[in-house]
This record gives sequence, structure tokens and C-alpha cells, in this order.
Amino acid sequence: MARYTGAKCRLCRREGAKLFLKGTRCLSDKCALGRRNQAPGPKYLRTRRGFSDYGRHLREKQKVKRIYGLLEAQFRKYYEEAARQKGVTGYALLKMLESRVDSVLLSAGFSVSRATARQKTRQNKITINGKVVNIPSYQVKVGDVIEFSGIETSPKTEEETPAWMHWDAKKKALVIDALPERNDVSYDINEQLIVEYYSR
Repeated sequence: MARYTGAKCRLCRREGAKLFLKGTRCLSDKCALGRRNQAPGPKYLRTRRGFSDYGRHLREKQKVKRIYGLLEAQFRKYYEEAARQKGVTGYALLKMLESRVDSVLLSAGFSVSRATARQKTRQNKITINGKVVNIPSYQVKVGDVIEFSGIETSPKTEEETPAWMHWDAKKKALVIDALPERNDVSYDINEQLIVEYYSR
């Protein structure tokens, strides 16, 4: 499957915000955004000017795509599926993105970045309800039990485990109690801009 293989710090600089694509490095003094807070590319294009309405919608869409590591075709499929669901489209979109296996591993503290969460999943180290799952985009459901093989078998800090899941220390498994709510999304995202972008 196609994926972005370029410099991750370049994406943060393009969006002018930390996307936490490199885990703990983003919190250190080595963060490229802190050392060089300007857009990549030729010097004459680096000045951050005010965006038009279209530009603001595009940048928000691009930011969310990059946070979750998706390409345009994948992201658009998520949006189209969210638009078919009842309720608020933007919330449905974020719920699906946060319910991906790689997002769950990252939120629960089993991985320092989304890239390493995907790697662990693809290496057949995750089982859900007793079956091996090696697809990072797999959508978890309420009641799912996620177990691990060959990786750290407890979250880094159980207190920081999101309220919609819990760590069962006896079974050494992560249990999904509910689907994420809007306030469970830790990123600064304005999903309404994305809805307006695709609705134009």
C-alpha cells in the first residue's frame, strides 16, 4: 500500500503545528518545529501569510491526514463513510480515525508514535478476540479484547489510558469499553473545516 516516506518533521513545519509524528522527539529540544519554525521550500515561499477560506479548509484537511498517516484516497473514503452515518459528520469521521488499531495502541501508551504502532500491528503481534489482526486500519468495536505477543504487555501509564478503554492486568489485555467521544481526541482539530472542504 502506498504511504508517505519523506521527512516527517517537514510535515509539521508545513502545517505550523506539532503533529507528533516522531514520538518523544517532538517533545524534546530536537523538534524541528522548535528549531526552525518556518514552512519548508524556497525562501520566498516561506512567509506565512493569511489564508483564504479555501486555504484554511485545505490546511486543516491536510493536517488531519498527516496526523493519522493517510493518503488522500484513504482519507476521502473515511469522510464518505462518515457522511453516510447518522449524526454529525465531523464527529463520525474523528470517531472512525480514533477507532483504528494503530490509533488505539498510540492512545493507550503501547507505542510512542503511530508509525511504530503500525509496525507492531503488521508484525502479527496483535490479536483481537483471539484472532491475529495485522491491518492497522482495523476498526475496533465495543467489547473487543486486544492482546499482545512479543511486545510490552502493559501501557506505559495506566492512569493515562483513555476512559473508553481499560487495561485488564489479570488477562494482560486491553478491553474496549466504548467508542471514543469528541473530547477524547487529544489533537487540536477543527473537523467542521474538513466537512466544509468536502462539501464545497
